[in-house]
Formats: sequence, structure tokens, C-alpha cells
Amino acid sequence: MEKYIIKGGQPLKGEVEITGAKNAALAILAASVMTSETVTIENLPDEADTNVLLGTINEIGVFTHRTDRHTVRVNAAKARNFPIDNEGIKKIRASYYLVGALLGRFKRAKVVLPGGCAIGLRPIDQHMKGFAALGASCRIEGGSVIAEAKELHGAHIYLDVVSVGATINIMMAATMAQGQTIIENAAKEPHVVDLANFLNSMGARIKGAGTDVIRIRGVERLHGTEYAIIPDQIEAGTFMMAAAVTRGDILIKGVIPKHLESISAKLKEMGCTLTEHDDAVRVVCNDRVHSTHVKTLPYPGFPTDMQPQITVALGLSAGVSIVTESIFENRFKYIDALTSMGANIKVEGSSAIISGVEKYTGAHISAPDLRAGAALVLAGLVAEGFTVIDNIHFIERGYEDFYMKLRDLGATIERVEDDGSEQKFRLQYA
Repeated sequence: MEKYIIKGGQPLKGEVEITGAKNAALAILAASVMTSETVTIENLPDEADTNVLLGTINEIGVFTHRTDRHTVRVNAAKARNFPIDNEGIKKIRASYYLVGALLGRFKRAKVVLPGGCAIGLRPIDQHMKGFAALGASCRIEGGSVIAEAKELHGAHIYLDVVSVGATINIMMAATMAQGQTIIENAAKEPHVVDLANFLNSMGARIKGAGTDVIRIRGVERLHGTEYAIIPDQIEAGTFMMAAAVTRGDILIKGVIPKHLESISAKLKEMGCTLTEHDDAVRVVCNDRVHSTHVKTLPYPGFPTDMQPQITVALGLSAGVSIVTESIFENRFKYIDALTSMGANIKVEGSSAIISGVEKYTGAHISAPDLRAGAALVLAGLVAEGFTVIDNIHFIERGYEDFYMKLRDLGATIERVEDDGSEQKFRLQYA
């Protein structure tokens, strides 16, 4: 079983290049099956989730070819609307994006219910409500989502809650519906905007992405395109927080600073120094961070996917902080692991009350999900002694070359496959 072993204590310093956004890539890969012409996608992250989705669309007759590690050509001319149900796709949340894409093109979709990280309820009722408004019949049967329609027609859809997944799914289906669709209370996340820009480059007519009202004028067909995915906001934020945790100095390159504003604002409150460039952010933290309060919110609020990372940083702050999770109810599952490393955190309902400690100590822990796993790696980087993290497949679902990028910044970390390799690492760095 693969695991990370870390010898903590080194401030991270240097430069790191951010890859394409996982969440945007998954939506864009799904949307690429909506045309019979060739689509070239650049800045595609080489991560487990994107690779699973590539393999899945291959199974329904879509031709894919990587021209290099981060560029893929997709041609869905021979795609068939088979039921999508394999072990890989069950493990990722983005499987449901294929419902909107296939419904838009073929007017029928059958896709196994999604998996992903167990961080709380993520119902698809808003997706189904949107599909039904567009004229599709929707049901869950045998563990799959089934949506079908003779024709799709535009509709005025008000989402009961802000949902990134529902916004993306409805937007894809509506792109090839007759007439105009209006989505109100739409999600504003950067990857929603990126998908809209991608679809527009294929001939879609979408306006308002990035606001809470998106207007879509349906088209009969989409054409091929070449498109580059935006940089990953959460990967960038993770390395920004790594500078705070380890009292480091990191230049995070290849980013869109506007997407990072909520994270940057909290790091400034915590006493870090930030310098923004056109496509880079430098984070310097020389001293113990200050305490602050954080509440996760839909974009442009503080992202739920950064909640574990900032909690790890605030666990070392001078003072008491409160982190409130308003998006997912099970997102504090990593707290037990963090307290085993010496953190003083109490969870009350949807809030974590954090009394800062001066240090963490190494422990043998497990990653409970993607972002919490990355956060526990950050804790290990600053902990006294050795930290071993199991279940790193969660982390590698959404971070490309994570441990290697950390190592290039000065971290003492290795990916090992057995106890013998772990022992060798311990002897080397004892």
C-alpha cells in the first residue's frame, strides 16, 4: 500500500508551477463528447480523476490521444450512448457530468451514481430538477441516473441552493436545447466560467457565467475547438497555505490571482506577506501565524476545499480561531488525525474551535479524503519527527506530482510502497 513518509521541520522555499484545474478539466472532458468534431484540450492535469474519466469516455467509443502529458485530443464522432457503469467512474464525483453532456447530444443518458470523497451529502436533486424543466424524464434506477427526452426545450430554472454540479450539468444539457434557458441562483466558481468559455468556443451561446444568472440560447450542433484549462485554484491555495504552515517563502506560478482573493485575504489576516504578479503570487511567512475566523461559502467566498488546509495552519496560530463549514457536514473527519499530532481542536456542530499550539509531532495517520489528505501532509511537513500518511490515493486523485513538488521546495518527503522502504527513509534521515 503506497504511503507518504515525511520528516518535518524544513521551511518550504522556492517556486512551484500550478497545473490545470481538476474541477474544470472534468467538466470540460465530459463536454468534449458533445461534438463529433475533434477537440484539443491543453493544460489538462495528469491526475487520477481525469485519467479515470478519459478511460470511461474511451469505453463508449470516444477516441482520445495524449499528444503530451498535459494535452489531449478528443474525437467523439463514434461515441455511443451506452450505459456508463464501471468501477473507476463509481469512485469520482464528476461521473454525473456525463449525464448533462450525453443528454444534450443524444437526448438520453444512463450513468452510475457518483462517488468521490465522503465529505457529506451531495444530492443530485437540483440536477434532476433542471433536466426535468428542460423536458427530460429523470429517475434513479439500479444505482444509475437515467435521463431521456424526445426533445429538450429551454426553461427558466431557479436552483434552490447554489450548486456547482447542477449549474454545470444543466448548462451542458441546455446548450443543445431548443430556445432559451435561464439558470438563476447559479454557481459562480471559476470552473463554471471555464466550462462556459469552452462550450462557447465550440459554438454554444452562453452569457452570464460567473454571475448568479446564466442565459443560454440553444444551438443545434457544436464544433471542434482548441482550449486551455484554467490553473487550479485549490492546488495554488494549498501551496500558499504550505508557506504559512512551514514559515516559508513560496512563489506560486501560473495562477490567476483574482481566483485566490479569499485565500489571500485570510493569509494576510494571519500575518503573511503576499505579493501579487500578473500570473503569480508570492507568500512569505516568517513568524507564527495569527488567529482568525473562517467560514466556507460558495465562490467568491472562502472555498470549502481549502478548509482543512487553513485549519492545519490555524492549529499553529497564537490565539483561538473558529472555522465554520457551511457547505459539507462531514468535512472535519481529519480532526482526529490532527489532534493525534498535538492539535487542540474541538468540533461543535459545523464549527471547529482551534486553540493554537506551538508545534505538531509526527504520527501514523490516514488521509480520509482528497483535501484533508493534502492538509495532513502540510501538518507532517512542520511536525517534529516522522509522519506516515496512508490512503494517499485520495490525495493523488486531485494533485499532480504533489510530493515531488513539495520536495523541490525543500520538503523531506518520499512516496514508499512497503515497510522496508519506510524504514530505509527513517534511517537515512534519523
